[in-house]
Amino acid sequence: MTSTKSITRSTPSSVQATTISSSLLTVQTPGCGFIDLTSEAAKFVAEVRARDGALTLFIRHTSASLTIQENADPSVLVDLTTALARFAPDDEDAGWTHDTEGPDDMPAHVKTMLTGTSLHVPVLDGKLALGTWQAIYLIEHRTRPHRREVVLQFIGGNR
Repeated sequence: MTSTKSITRSTPSSVQATTISSSLLTVQTPGCGFIDLTSEAAKFVAEVRARDGALTLFIRHTSASLTIQENADPSVLVDLTTALARFAPDDEDAGWTHDTEGPDDMPAHVKTMLTGTSLHVPVLDGKLALGTWQAIYLIEHRTRPHRREVVLQFIGGNR
């Protein structure tokens, strides 16, 4: 059981949600791997003059996904790619029946199901409330390059 002395909470703040701002981010991927979207998300938040609220990111695809992960050590992304490949291998001997677009088609769908298609990031005082070592990533699960679309939507108050 956790001691109440080890838990603290700041005073609640409130803002009336007066705005909904949306934008479509188009990303050309080089193929399988992680693409850092953090700076694009931060630019959007600044552009819409966000103060406090929430940023939602939603990818409009079933073979690519979004995640928040460590941004300090690149080997984390390498290991995550390895783990996803172990969960859903791309090889033809894996027994997948759906292979309309090739042997990496069904594994890409499984990897998307495991990692997700949307993220919710709080915005506090005009900044993404990410932790020190966190970044927002698009994960391309297909071998070939693809054009991916991510909807950015801020809901909250403006400056």
